[in-house]
Amino acid sequence: MEYNRQDLIQIAYEAKKYSYAPYSGFHVGAALLCTDGTIFSGCNIENAAYTPSNCAERTAIFKAVSEGYSSFAAIAIAGDKEEYLAPCGVCRQVLMEFCDADTFEVILAKNNTDYQLLQLRDLYPYAFSQSDLISHKIC
Repeated sequence: MEYNRQDLIQIAYEAKKYSYAPYSGFHVGAALLCTDGTIFSGCNIENAAYTPSNCAERTAIFKAVSEGYSSFAAIAIAGDKEEYLAPCGVCRQVLMEFCDADTFEVILAKNNTDYQLLQLRDLYPYAFSQSDLISHKIC
């Protein structure tokens, strides 16, 4: 799918503005591109108990799925620091649940113009997926 990566990165930076991170001070935004061109943004939302916190990537994908979307092309991730920010392990697992590991693009943005482009498979080469459950059915 053809799309403007800089536009998706800019939306991720805009989403970061809504981050609720009073404990870590680490603000993250994400922009998820559906295959039909629809974009869902997300930000990280912390909680004093930490475990109920939610990352920007999961916020975006859960918003999309809750609105009936199930086909995704790419996600841009932007943080506070000028370094490439990769999704955590939980986010990688959630992305693997809903995205094609060989075609889904993950954009790790240092800033609006400097980014790394990866396939989900590059970030999660030995992922646990639905095919693992199918081949290990419990009788």
